[in-house]
Amino acid sequence: MGSSSVEKKLFLFLGFIALAYAFLAGLRTVTDYDLGWQLATGRWVVQHHQVPSVDVFSFTANSQPWIYPVGAGIAFYAAFLLGGYALLSWMGAAACVGTVVLLLRRGSVVSATLAIIAVPAIAARTTPRAEMFTVALFAAFLSILWQHYRTDRAPLWLLPLLMIAWVNLHPGFLSGLALIAAFSGIEVFELLTPGPRRQTAIRKLKGAYPWFVATASATLVNPWGWGIYRALLRQNRAMALHSQWLSEWGSVPLNWTAITSTVSLRDTKGAFYLLLLIAVTAAVSALLLRQLGAAILLGGAAFEGVRHIRMEALFACVVVVVGGSVLSSAIGRIGAGIFDTRMRSIAASCGVLIFAALAVVRSVDLVSNRHYFASIDDGTFGVGLSWWFPTAAAEFIQRENLPGEIFNTYDLGGYFTWKLGPERLDYIDGRALPFGPEALQRHDELLHSSPDSAIWQREAEKYHINTILLPLARYDGVHLVNITALCNSQTWRLVYLDEISGVFVRRTAQTEQLIQRSQVDCATAPLPMKPIKASRAQAFNYWANTASLLGALGRNAEALKAAENALAIFPDSAFLHWIRASVLFAMGSLADSEEEYLKAVSLDPSEATWSALANLYAKRGRTPAALAAMRCAAQLSMRPQQPLLTLGYAYLSAGRPNEALRAFDDAVRSAPTTPDNVTGSGSFHFMIAQGRSGAWEAEGDMEKATAYQEEAVRLAPDVPAPWRRLAKLYQVQGRDSDANHAREHAAAVEQPNDR
Repeated sequence: MGSSSVEKKLFLFLGFIALAYAFLAGLRTVTDYDLGWQLATGRWVVQHHQVPSVDVFSFTANSQPWIYPVGAGIAFYAAFLLGGYALLSWMGAAACVGTVVLLLRRGSVVSATLAIIAVPAIAARTTPRAEMFTVALFAAFLSILWQHYRTDRAPLWLLPLLMIAWVNLHPGFLSGLALIAAFSGIEVFELLTPGPRRQTAIRKLKGAYPWFVATASATLVNPWGWGIYRALLRQNRAMALHSQWLSEWGSVPLNWTAITSTVSLRDTKGAFYLLLLIAVTAAVSALLLRQLGAAILLGGAAFEGVRHIRMEALFACVVVVVGGSVLSSAIGRIGAGIFDTRMRSIAASCGVLIFAALAVVRSVDLVSNRHYFASIDDGTFGVGLSWWFPTAAAEFIQRENLPGEIFNTYDLGGYFTWKLGPERLDYIDGRALPFGPEALQRHDELLHSSPDSAIWQREAEKYHINTILLPLARYDGVHLVNITALCNSQTWRLVYLDEISGVFVRRTAQTEQLIQRSQVDCATAPLPMKPIKASRAQAFNYWANTASLLGALGRNAEALKAAENALAIFPDSAFLHWIRASVLFAMGSLADSEEEYLKAVSLDPSEATWSALANLYAKRGRTPAALAAMRCAAQLSMRPQQPLLTLGYAYLSAGRPNEALRAFDDAVRSAPTTPDNVTGSGSFHFMIAQGRSGAWEAEGDMEKATAYQEEAVRLAPDVPAPWRRLAKLYQVQGRDSDANHAREHAAAVEQPNDR
């Protein structure tokens, strides 16, 4: 395409549509789990007039080393004081729009088109949290550096100034340095090319070198100087380990099932795959046009985007700026050779109208909340705090002044720190440091253990925990906790319950009066807690959360009624059909349950829906169908190691050990690196070793079966069952002495457990 008047008008029109779409996508209720501890950081700095270098928010890691840029927290705290959660929502919208503005600063019709495709990825990472600054500043760096690369005329003097802000806002400033290194590397590579390109590269490097050095030096303008890099090394090591728990650090599934199940006009989950296809096309075009630098940038960005879901927004930025520039040139050349000027204008106008219509349709879905109702999302269109956060439960804790420390879940930690701090310290929150993988593993073990178990007793006594605050919402809530066991606990008693949260206290002399006064029973507590007089979105979320919680509590008839109320508001919720299916299954209506599960899968083919359907088939004895559904779940998972592990055991139970071994191998390949000290009978590598041992035993290879069982007991030395199994394997091989030793070890570790 040329720079004609028609193209400029089309660009302005489509650019306006892209910005309007970005604004609506960014204007949503505050949902991020990490925002709370970032707000609390800003409050702490303002109140104490210093920057913390150790943990000040938790009672489990207090005073442990912790360094994190505080600028974002201060900005969020100031915004909250000025305009509450509403202003924070407006900040998210501004960040989303601002990022797109920067990407289109020197754009074209093609880049405006790509921006519309990229909006969902950008909006997902510009919600109010410190990372939003990285997305916007990355777009600024990319725009400036690309302008310099293409024209040798760009305001490079802005880079060090922006970096001073960036290094004090978010650790993502490293991506800015990575961009500088990438562009410098491209120019250095050009030095190997003789002729004018070599001279141009020398000139550009000479002009840019001082500003690049100044930008790198600007990273030292922070409260810790060089110490920020040591902290980032620790942070990155911790996040690499946390990736086995956190989906945002997982990889994007690249298989036909994942791609085809997410391609939809209205569903934005498939946007990444479309951007990936565009990036590959642009990279090939760049090579054909002899734009090696552009191809390298697109390839590197695509690699990082696939490797970590969290990098999708930065990848999208590169596609819009670099891919848009390359494709604009390629389309212009192709069009000039095929169509006359009038036909090119008509074709461009038709393309613009198609993508403008796409943006309008998706914008309507945002404003009507269809986008949020149909997907797994705890936000709604508009401003304020998300429905997910347990505001009423936190106010109950403050009002009753409950004694002792409070256990909270990982996702709830940030809000807990903000809402109940600084008077209350949290158990855990979303910071990689000062918490290590051991803390996350212990957190998961507690959530999956009986509240009357020894592990809970030890933890409560160690940290003086007298209260448990649990999120019970339909997402990141009730399915993560053992709510039935808590309701039946003799040690812990329910004192507060609504459709999104619950508060339990330990039975002590201090809490007995509250327990008697509250008289809250899981079996009879009214849900929703109060009559619903709210907007359509609020009513839907009330009923959907109520249906989820009632189903978990076994109050099946009430759960079905609540689900019907929510479906009357929005009938295409895959989650609610999943809830109905699980309740109907519990009631023995197996055919109706299968129908609801299939409906959920058709509306949202995801790991969760396919796993639920697989479980139904397995319980009904339909093994081939169950295995097929499990394979679909694994292919759609962002952390496929767990569904692949489950699939391996399913193959083993079905008498197909060879396929079980392949599933276990695939699970290990897809799993992130874990530390050697993350062990125990519930650990991933223990389950892999135990499964491989069983599979090789079924294959008749007792030597390999024994070797893997020895690995299993090494990973869980204090659990008797693996030792007993090892003893049997030794016995089969005639290793009587080893078998006796294993049996003795099993008996020795079993005795303390019995006591």
